Amino acid sequence: MSQNSDELIPLKPVVFHILLVLVGGERHGYSIVKEVAAQTDGQLKIEPGNLYRTLRTIASQGLIVESANRPDPDLDDQRRRYFRVTPLGNEVLRAEALRMECLSLSAKAEFEAAGSRRGER
Repeated sequence: MSQNSDELIPLKPVVFHILLVLVGGERHGYSIVKEVAAQTDGQLKIEPGNLYRTLRTIASQGLIVESANRPDPDLDDQRRRYFRVTPLGNEVLRAEALRMECLSLSAKAEFEAAGSRRGER
C-alpha cells in the first residue's frame, strides 16, 4: 500500500533514522542497527524484533523495498535481507527533515523572544 507523503509524517524516530541510513545505500538489518547507533551516538538502539517489525511496516507503506541485488555469496551471509529506500521514502524523509527544521527554528525564535522579554523586565 503506497501513501501520500503528508499522510506519513510525523515519523517515529526509529523510522526517521532507518530511512536516513538507507538513503545512503542498501543495507541489511544488522548494518542498519549499527549505523543508527553510530549516527545517534548510541542514544537510539534498535532491538531485532522492533527492527524487523518496523521494516515490515515501512515496506507496506511503500517507503522501502527489499533489494533483489545480492552480494557475492562467498562474501556475504545468504540469510541477510537487504533493503533500499524508495522514491516515496526519500520524499517522506525530506519532508520530515524539513518539518523538524521548521520546528527547531520556531523553538529557537521562542527561546530568543522569551529571553528578550525577561531582559525587558
